[in-house]
Amino acid sequence: MGFMISSTDYAEFVKRTYAYIHAQKDYITALDSATGDGDHWVNMDMGFERLTKQTDQFLSMPIDRVFQEMGKTMMAVIGGSSGVLYGSAYLAAARAVKGKDTLDVNSLCDALAAMLEAIISRGQSKEGFKTMIDSLAPAVKTYRQALAEHKSEKELCLAVKQAAIDGAENTKNMEAVRGRASYQENKGVGHLDPGAVTMSYQISIMMDYIIETL
Repeated sequence: MGFMISSTDYAEFVKRTYAYIHAQKDYITALDSATGDGDHWVNMDMGFERLTKQTDQFLSMPIDRVFQEMGKTMMAVIGGSSGVLYGSAYLAAARAVKGKDTLDVNSLCDALAAMLEAIISRGQSKEGFKTMIDSLAPAVKTYRQALAEHKSEKELCLAVKQAAIDGAENTKNMEAVRGRASYQENKGVGHLDPGAVTMSYQISIMMDYIIETL
């Protein structure tokens, strides 16, 4: 395995993620309206729109600095708990890959794992609570397993993408422990968690992009 992710690649990832999330306005808003206060799409769209305006700056930065700037921006721009969680996640990723100009297959896993741990810690949450963790955690677990099994780069990316998608889908049957859905009589059972869905979008877009560059 030997793919390398540069700051230029991450700038492209940000642009693609913004475009995709922006196009999902009605779907994500409907999901969030069923279990939350209906503003998840607005917050995520606003955050990634702001990030797209910084992509030219990213090109001259090492990857750890890109993560640091993304964390600061997301914490400042995205409203609600998502801003704090995403901000903390990217700042943790920056620390995990400190000193690196680019990411290889192992350091990308380190970055995603650091993001996961930061979200768990900051949100006082865990897998099974019907949150974005339920998409990210299976993706990280699958990533580590694929590395251990020495899978090809394409196999790894496809497996990680599917784990993220399946994780988000599994939230439909979960009872919410955090957020507004936890106060509903049915705890949001029967509805997908919008945070898990938008997390699965990001992981999928990243894995698809890596496959393109192989």
